Amino acid sequence: MTTTTAVRTIASRPPRFRAVGRTTIRRSQRRAIWLLLLPFLVLFVFSFVVPLVYAVVESFFTEKRSGLGIGGERAFAGFVNYVNAIQKTDLLEGVGRVLVFGIVQVPLMLIVALALALAVDALKGNYPKFVRLSAFLPYAVPGVIAAILWAFLYLPGTSPFVAALASVGIDVDFLSSEVVLWSIANIVTWTWTGYNMLVIYSALTGIPQELYEAAAIDGAGAWRIAWSIKIPLVAPALVLTTFFSIVGTVQLYAEPTVLKSYSSAITSGYTPNMAVQDVAFGLNNYGVAAAMAVLLAIGTFVLSFGFLRLANVITARRAAA
Repeated sequence: MTTTTAVRTIASRPPRFRAVGRTTIRRSQRRAIWLLLLPFLVLFVFSFVVPLVYAVVESFFTEKRSGLGIGGERAFAGFVNYVNAIQKTDLLEGVGRVLVFGIVQVPLMLIVALALALAVDALKGNYPKFVRLSAFLPYAVPGVIAAILWAFLYLPGTSPFVAALASVGIDVDFLSSEVVLWSIANIVTWTWTGYNMLVIYSALTGIPQELYEAAAIDGAGAWRIAWSIKIPLVAPALVLTTFFSIVGTVQLYAEPTVLKSYSSAITSGYTPNMAVQDVAFGLNNYGVAAAMAVLLAIGTFVLSFGFLRLANVITARRAAA
């Protein structure tokens, strides 16, 4: 019996039976919802909640070793690990580095993604699938592989870019301390622009065609339609991609870790995640590393949800105006 048939059958019954039938349907719907959500909830708990709780617990303990450094005793440390984490120079420098990275790279990447999405939407029947695939293809390359490929394009002995610039009198080292951060930004932009473009383009496809037709009747051209209709209506998609980009920026790890083998400018604590790894597995100080990880999680939460709050305030003010 389908849901529609069941509702019709219940509607033909007396009120008391109708109420019982509606309650049964609601319970069945709730069970179906929870059943569909169960795989996600299980993965979320075991891949996010459990590690986070473990890190919080571990951050309040330390390992006291004997005078010879052999063996040790687990002891409660309170907030000592957090104090030591804040005093870590590598962590503070890494946080500052990724903040500068995000301020420059995230807006640039999203502007390019928006421009590509608008271009694909404007092409319509002129090979849009080929253009979408071409822009998305770098995202299909694993981040580590992409970093290795770009490393060879940055090395002075193998880079066609270095050779081409040298031929016109420009001497540049993409792996030097002054440039390597932006070399990493180039890799991240190359990898993720296509993904963000698809998110924005999906939002563009949901805009009713009647709005374009009405704007064209009023004499609006393609640029005016893009600026006054398309961009404002894909603002939620831009907010979503910015949110994900902020989280990804704080977690920057794969690209600098790979380039570390090719550049002496990248240290073990070049980014916050690399600093946490170095303290945990290089210095074997798991308590301080856990405290650093918790502080990074809190910082990521503040940045990302602070951005969402700001976006909601701006949207509300525009709606009120």
